[in-house]
Amino acid sequence: MSVQEYLDKHLLSRKIEDAVNAAVRAKTNDPVLFIANHMLKSVQSVITKVKARQILDSRGIPAVEVELSTNKGTFRASSPSGPSSGMYEATELRDGDKGIYLGNGVTKAVKNINEKISEALIGMDPTLQSQIDQVMLDLDKTEKKGELGANAILAVSIAACKAGAAEKEVPLYKHIADISGGTNTLLPVPSFTVLSGGKHAGNNLAIQEIMVLPVGAKTFEEAVQMGSETYHHLKAVITEKFGVHGCNVGEDGGLAPNISRQAYFTGGILLFYNKINDVKEALDLVMEAIGRTGHNEKIKIAIDVAATEFCIDYPIVSVEDPFDKEDWELTKHFSTLQACQVVGDGLLMSNPKRIEKAIQESTCNALLLKINQIGTVTEAIEAVKMAKDAHWGVIVAHRSGETEETFIADLSVGLATGQIKAGAPCRGERLCKYNQLLRIEEELGDQANFAGEGWRVS
Repeated sequence: MSVQEYLDKHLLSRKIEDAVNAAVRAKTNDPVLFIANHMLKSVQSVITKVKARQILDSRGIPAVEVELSTNKGTFRASSPSGPSSGMYEATELRDGDKGIYLGNGVTKAVKNINEKISEALIGMDPTLQSQIDQVMLDLDKTEKKGELGANAILAVSIAACKAGAAEKEVPLYKHIADISGGTNTLLPVPSFTVLSGGKHAGNNLAIQEIMVLPVGAKTFEEAVQMGSETYHHLKAVITEKFGVHGCNVGEDGGLAPNISRQAYFTGGILLFYNKINDVKEALDLVMEAIGRTGHNEKIKIAIDVAATEFCIDYPIVSVEDPFDKEDWELTKHFSTLQACQVVGDGLLMSNPKRIEKAIQESTCNALLLKINQIGTVTEAIEAVKMAKDAHWGVIVAHRSGETEETFIADLSVGLATGQIKAGAPCRGERLCKYNQLLRIEEELGDQANFAGEGWRVS
């Protein structure tokens, strides 16, 4: 085949001419680079490679990481993990070999990506998120994604979403807004964990966490400042009252003190130490820290324990899982009091069927969205739409086992949820989400909208 025949066959003469004309119009100082980039943009991007590996999450437990390649680049993503795998959430695939990572390895999930999912997705358009997710669901064939593993499917789904944004040459949050059918983006009010308890902390605080919401901030940047100042003032309050040993931290970065006056003998001498013995005492510590910031009226509190008097005596605006996840009647009764936002976490498990039931029965009025519980970007978007159609609040949430993945930051902005929960304003795997939101706000500039006092978007 001659050079001219080759050019004619692939219509290269016209494409090259178009690229040269574009370079002339742009008056570029580097025509070769400009023409090369112009030619690259003219080629529709497809998925060319999907490769997975085993990494470690913030708890030192294996997690799945994926690199998905197109002719526009390589896009990395990883799946988070929680402490439990409920019967209503998508199923993580673990190896089960107790001799390796205590059975928590994810090499089976990695193999499924490298040998099955990869082959199915090669050649697909990365902008077609719902089609990509559906191919994986069809390949898995189980309701809870137990064949391929929800941790495998989600990592690929997120990586594909990033590739789709790159193909469209738009920020990730804008691409998410587009594929969800949304038109507006919104910076969320962060829900900062400041005190951790229960299984996340190993102390005797009866609730899992106490969070602060800087709803009175005017920008996300100001909200971060308020959250950080509250956290550090709380650390000082605990140190002053109970000593430096009270400043341990839980898995999500919240301070995890043991504080309550108890006696013990050592060397024949009666000594005392302190530990938190009730929720009220913990709330009082947080209130003192908020007072020290000078932002009293601008910062509200969220907890995950039911007690109506707390909502009256303290500025509590949100309560997660007030009762057992199967106690629908008590949760519904608590919601009817209209004392605050009542969030379904374990109650819902981000499961569409349970969300639908809770909407029909008016059991709660907000969804805590954990994307690994549902398993794909497309299904996460549909869950948020369902909640918003019911005029619920939506909180995009992290997990105890996090990585440096920042996807939920863009997800919260793209879906305009108005709320995000990503842990304490410390620890790298938590801060990377908040830092990504700072970058997004800066990038949007005058177009940035912060939820602020309208945080409970529906």
